[in-house]
Amino acid sequence: MLLVATVALAGCANTAQNQKNQYAQADSLHQIRDNYLSKRQSDPLGAYLASSEYPSNSAPQQSNRTLASTALNFLGIKYSFGGETPNTGFDCSGLVSYAAEKSLGLKLPRRSAEIAREGKSIKTSELKKGDLVFFNTRGHRNSHVGIYLGDSKFVHAPRAGSVVRVESMDIAYWKKRYNGARRLAANNTPAKLTARKSD
Repeated sequence: MLLVATVALAGCANTAQNQKNQYAQADSLHQIRDNYLSKRQSDPLGAYLASSEYPSNSAPQQSNRTLASTALNFLGIKYSFGGETPNTGFDCSGLVSYAAEKSLGLKLPRRSAEIAREGKSIKTSELKKGDLVFFNTRGHRNSHVGIYLGDSKFVHAPRAGSVVRVESMDIAYWKKRYNGARRLAANNTPAKLTARKSD
């Protein structure tokens, strides 16, 4: 009887130790998973582009890459007409204005058509990460704006019912509506400021 009790207790001890090891292993796996997920963004392509390094030879290019990276922090934020903060949601110019102020210290005009007068014009072949790209989505030039990410991708707040996301400029819809690009610099001072909240 004593032998049976000893074997049973040893078995319980081994079972308890095994369970403890399993829980520790599960906790470790959860930590690895949580760590991985905390570094991902809602859009895997956006997360990849946010972490990609592009060669840069000048401070303005570095600043513009910061503008793009800042905008990528808001992937998944809902579209809201007139929205200009992560809490309210963003429309296209609200996202660009917010990211420019946070990353470059620039106070941009509120409408995309007015933002299109800032910085300097850039040829499509000269596009770099952080340049602003403009589209005609409402029957007039520069009615939509996004931030170029490289490899023909841009981040923007598209429309009602959608969220901030990454898209390709090679899609026929955007290719047909493309109006051009502008490059901002941290030391640029916008010519005009406006409080009007439209896109």
